[in-house]
Amino acid sequence: MLKLNQTAPDFQKLTSFHQGEFKEISLTDYAGRWLILFFYPRDFTFVCPTELRGFAKHEEEFKALGCDIVASSTDSEWSHKNWFEKDLPEVKYPIIADTTQALSRSYGVLDEENGAADRGLFIINPEGKIKYIVVSAGSVGRSVTETIRVLKALQSGDLCPMEWNAGEQTLGKA
Repeated sequence: MLKLNQTAPDFQKLTSFHQGEFKEISLTDYAGRWLILFFYPRDFTFVCPTELRGFAKHEEEFKALGCDIVASSTDSEWSHKNWFEKDLPEVKYPIIADTTQALSRSYGVLDEENGAADRGLFIINPEGKIKYIVVSAGSVGRSVTETIRVLKALQSGDLCPMEWNAGEQTLGKA
């Protein structure tokens, strides 16, 4: 099981669908930057597109915070292409095709019974350490605004109280 402050499991040359093309990506492509890596169960489902659109809607805000977004499901790159070109053209960040299930398994979010990823989200810092982990039931979508709030809190380097938002008083240095 993954733990906070652990080095994020590496991945090398995984096929992704990204802006109309198939591209190989690796964790090292994001070295030196913050990364949101999130997993979703399946293409062509009900809750997943709400999250994918939500992250797309806030992608520029993440970029302004020095943070990239990468998503992953166990569906193929061809499934991603079909779904994203048809229903989700606003999604510009890479979507990994984890067809071997190795990535989902290495991050501890693979539902072995159905071969799909659980709904998991990881914030990885520029040094490659996991700083935030959320895994939830497939029936419940994540909050993108909460992810942004947590990212800003982590980037502050301070102790941040419950419901802290950027610009508010912190509790001092961590």
